[in-house]
Amino acid sequence: MTDRYEALKARLTPLRAAQYDWDEDALVRALDAVAAPDAVFRLSHPFGDLTGPQAFHAAALAPLKEALPDLERRDWIVMAGRTPAGADWVGCGGHFVGTFVGPLLEIPPTGHLAHVRFHEFYRFEGDRLVEMQAIWDLPELMMQAGAWPMVPSLGRDICVPGPASGDGLLREPRDAGESADSLALVLDMLEHMIRHPAEGGPEVMQMPRFWHPKMTWYGPAGIGAARGIAGFRNWHQIPFLSAMPDRGRQAAALEAHFLADNAYVAVTGWPNMRQTLTHDGWLRLAPAGQPLELRSLDFWRLENGLIRENWVLVDLLHVYDQLGVDVLARMRSFNRARVPGRVPMMVAD
Repeated sequence: MTDRYEALKARLTPLRAAQYDWDEDALVRALDAVAAPDAVFRLSHPFGDLTGPQAFHAAALAPLKEALPDLERRDWIVMAGRTPAGADWVGCGGHFVGTFVGPLLEIPPTGHLAHVRFHEFYRFEGDRLVEMQAIWDLPELMMQAGAWPMVPSLGRDICVPGPASGDGLLREPRDAGESADSLALVLDMLEHMIRHPAEGGPEVMQMPRFWHPKMTWYGPAGIGAARGIAGFRNWHQIPFLSAMPDRGRQAAALEAHFLADNAYVAVTGWPNMRQTLTHDGWLRLAPAGQPLELRSLDFWRLENGLIRENWVLVDLLHVYDQLGVDVLARMRSFNRARVPGRVPMMVAD
């Protein structure tokens, strides 16, 4: 099965390479070559679901390139595996990087270097891409533009790094036994995580059993990154569970596609969590008593049998949208006094 996963990652190499140099002709050719004509591209709010590679290019990739003309793609994780249900996925994590000179979704440009984190998951049938699930961290771009209209992050908003081990892109060929052990540990960890708060206090999660003492949790902009179990608990988990204590109790009709590639484990789902906002505490959202669907696309890296790093992107704009909060409209109002339009690309004197 190793050859299968290496082949799937290789199928995406031309597409990733075209986005590094951002050669439009090569990009269109690579999309058409890898994706089925009716492939579904599920993108974070407000892009939504798009059908076919041309629609994906026109509605998402082309506007991104228009906003950052010298755009390049920088992957720091590429992994592949088969889910327990038998589906083949490739997961990619990285940043889009470029000079932000034109508005994107009316986010005002800065004329400076900007970065947008992405987590992308590609499902293959045979050698054809049939589905993509992806989150672009648009709040991260708003923050760099000084245009984030919602509450500050509790954690630290940073340009998230790639794996400390340096093997996110190049590593030993996928080993079925190691991959299975890694997946089993993450699934066991998650089973213990959902025991709290329904079945007891934080101790029922047994976090030191699964997480490295120097773990880093790289949350999305709007939540932020945190260091160690204490940082994770204080800057994310406690507010999250205080607001939605029924975590893990509404699993019906949810998707969670888990894959593992040696020391790396990932999950994608559209959605893969459903919880009810019944209390204050998370993102300063009012306790509306409303069920929320969450799209969370995650990567974990294990080291010596413990989780050392965890990259998490949640489609926060979709969360706000479910509550009737139009973040982009508020952003436009927040920035109404700024001069609209493009910033000229600088040239060297």
